[in-house]
Amino acid sequence: MASKKILIVEDDPGTRNLIHRFLKQSKQNYQIESVIDGTTALAMFDQFQPDLVILDVILPDTIGFKLCEQMKTRMGVMVMLLTSLTDVKSQIAGLEWADAYMTKPFYVEVLEKQVEALLRRADSSPHSPAKSQALVLENLVIDPASREVTLNDQIITLTPLEFDLLHFLATHPNRVWRRKELMREVWGYEHHGMESAEDRVVDVHIGQIRKKIESNSSQPKYIKTVHGVGYKMEISEASQQ
Repeated sequence: MASKKILIVEDDPGTRNLIHRFLKQSKQNYQIESVIDGTTALAMFDQFQPDLVILDVILPDTIGFKLCEQMKTRMGVMVMLLTSLTDVKSQIAGLEWADAYMTKPFYVEVLEKQVEALLRRADSSPHSPAKSQALVLENLVIDPASREVTLNDQIITLTPLEFDLLHFLATHPNRVWRRKELMREVWGYEHHGMESAEDRVVDVHIGQIRKKIESNSSQPKYIKTVHGVGYKMEISEASQQ
């Protein structure tokens, strides 16, 4: 099996070198490249074709959120944001596109486990026939092969994380999922921040999906809130085609 490629985008030399050295010593035999700014990162991204990008948010020439959005247009790449921005608003903005959000200061051992979890997630999500089969729920169609969602034959635009969350709930119907479980299963890692921040991140994404697929987001048909617990995708046998 080919070794995984990791691109580190970090302008602080101490942090950049620490991550590079630590992951280079891993038994996983990663191929690693490191750059210091957004312009160099995009050039290296196209050339190196990484499986995972560890991306600082505050860079000399750009904001990592914008860079993340550009990188996530390439299918299959995972992006972990690594930043000193710890507020809930920044986490929500980052997780709109990124696959993980880790705050500084951090333990390199924890970062390594997050890297492993993201790469496992990338390996486990594609393209077996069973997983690529479209889900038809009355007038809502979720197609994992094309990563498209249509409602009444109209394409609904979802972010990558919104699609992953909707698809996960649809393929595990009628079970209640706690927010912490959704963070682990969909985002691919254990959330290590405040519980209220974790709840807010999940709630915001559920709310955005509801606005796009529900005729009345305050009285949802598909994604139900189980108060005090979490969420479930309610699908009756009659609604599946």
